[in-house]
Amino acid sequence: MLKFTFLIHRNDGMSREEFTRYHRQHHAPLFMSIPESQKYVKKYVVSHPTEIEGFPAPQYDAITDIYFSSMEDFTAFFSSENYKLKVHPDESNFFKLNEVISLVCNEKIVVDAMTS
Repeated sequence: MLKFTFLIHRNDGMSREEFTRYHRQHHAPLFMSIPESQKYVKKYVVSHPTEIEGFPAPQYDAITDIYFSSMEDFTAFFSSENYKLKVHPDESNFFKLNEVISLVCNEKIVVDAMTS
């Protein structure tokens, strides 16, 4: 399983609340609406930082984790017409495409008490 992590900054002029609402209520459902999501995506998580006293201010406005079984599935998803014509154009509506940081990870779960 490959995990693709994207660290993103919201667009200028968009509040943190507007950004989070758009990401969760518009973009995530749009992402999941295309058939390729059902076929290739194994897990899709959007996370938004919570500011807590005593911790540094968040450097990013969201983390998106998308899991695929293989690089072939990743490539098939992101090269699909549905992604390119429906999902990708929406991304620039709420985050800075030129500032995205990407990581590809081979995740090893050490403990997961949430599934017990």
